[in-house]
Amino acid sequence: MNETFKALADPTRRQILRLLREGDLTAGEIAEHFNMTKPSISHHLNLLKQARLVLSERKGQYIVYSLNTTVVQEVLRWLMDISDSPNRKE
Repeated sequence: MNETFKALADPTRRQILRLLREGDLTAGEIAEHFNMTKPSISHHLNLLKQARLVLSERKGQYIVYSLNTTVVQEVLRWLMDISDSPNRKE
């Protein structure tokens, strides 16, 4: 879970996840939404993959990225669990 939260800490990676929420994209399609180099986008995608937040699949000469909804649901469930904690102070 630590890798997941480290990945989510970066605004660029959060924006990539928002894009993938709308549908699968190649690295090039993701890069079109940012003012940074393609190697920088690849770095962010690799960190998201290590955190299991995105999945990748080779299709011909392209790699298509998709949101790993299973892990996203796990994170949301964890957040809901801590927010419902009986020891929570408001």
